[in-house]
Amino acid sequence: MTGSDPTETQENWAAMMDDMNDAVARSFEQNMEAQAAFMDSWMGAFEDSVPDEEAVSEGVEGYGRAYEVWMDAAEQMTERVADAAEGGDVEPSEFRDIWLQSANEAFSEVMSTTAFAAGTGQMVEQLMELQQDADEVSQDALGELGFATRENVDEVARRLIELERRQHEVSKKLDRLLEE
Repeated sequence: MTGSDPTETQENWAAMMDDMNDAVARSFEQNMEAQAAFMDSWMGAFEDSVPDEEAVSEGVEGYGRAYEVWMDAAEQMTERVADAAEGGDVEPSEFRDIWLQSANEAFSEVMSTTAFAAGTGQMVEQLMELQQDADEVSQDALGELGFATRENVDEVARRLIELERRQHEVSKKLDRLLEE
């Protein structure tokens, strides 16, 4: 830009700042949407039962701390944009780093609560029940198609172990008889 006229430089700077502001706004919006989706998913784990008041209170406090982390990140972003506008040397990677660090801290605030642990436990329990139901359906389908099911294989294994045990006993008795 050396040798450019001042009006062109100002227009380029204004365009760059507009692009940067748009990128920051999109990034902030995407992060807030991700946080909202995470909270919706987390709260969905409580659909079948309501956690106790203490767990809910702790969960709300964790969410509040996470919100504070996001607001601090927004403030840091605003400061860095202002620094860049004043001619400061601001690397674009600083913006990414602020959001990544903030996301880690915010999710940590929420995930460290007993409400999150209870919701996660409940979700895992539901997934295990779903897996068990799917497993039963697949075993029934295998049986209907004439394939060996887990029950069939387990029965064969039990019989094989019993046969090996009996064979071992017969071998011992035979060895004793031969020694006499």
